[in-house]
Amino acid sequence: MRAGNAEYRARLDFPETIPIFPLSGALLLPGGNLPLNIFEPRYLAMTEHALATHRLIGMIQPDPAGSPDESEPALCTMGCIGRLTAFQETGDGRYAINLTGICRFTVEKEEDLLNGFRQVRFDVREEDLDFGFRSEEEATLNDRDGLLGTLRKYLAANGMDANWETIEQTDDETLVTALCMMSPYGPAEKQALLEADDLNTRAETLIAITEIALARDGGSSAIQ
Repeated sequence: MRAGNAEYRARLDFPETIPIFPLSGALLLPGGNLPLNIFEPRYLAMTEHALATHRLIGMIQPDPAGSPDESEPALCTMGCIGRLTAFQETGDGRYAINLTGICRFTVEKEEDLLNGFRQVRFDVREEDLDFGFRSEEEATLNDRDGLLGTLRKYLAANGMDANWETIEQTDDETLVTALCMMSPYGPAEKQALLEADDLNTRAETLIAITEIALARDGGSSAIQ
């Protein structure tokens, strides 16, 4: 996987530990771009650490089954490593950054806090490093029409429109990644999308989640 000026093909291309940013409801997928507004002191320190070292941050959700009142909540076992590919000082003490998704990771062990932010030892699977190097068959949707049909129903139910000319020209992998990351669903649904093991499973999961939301809300599933 290439992200910015770097290419990652093996576990050895990563450091032993990475800082993590636990953020409920946030989804970063390989190949996707996630803009973030950084203002808490510990995450300002995390950003500065990443800039000074390997430019990597692990996006991960707190475990939805855990207590939301814990100062350091339990984590989901899987997140996505992002490379810091854009950075801007806002002039009022904040940072505006962009993370480009590289690959999924699983937490092996949490290390001691570093300057207030959390860090973990982690592992990545070889097949997760294939993003961007996959065969045409692996990067092709089995049911693109089904995905677009569900998107049309969602937009119609919410009085929204889209640039269909652009959508039609977008390749399958980019389309699924963008739709999943922009989806308005909760932490459990976002985690299910992350944990889907391939393009078609992720698309099928998104279709199923959207159909359930539309049925539950009587045809409407408002953007959160």
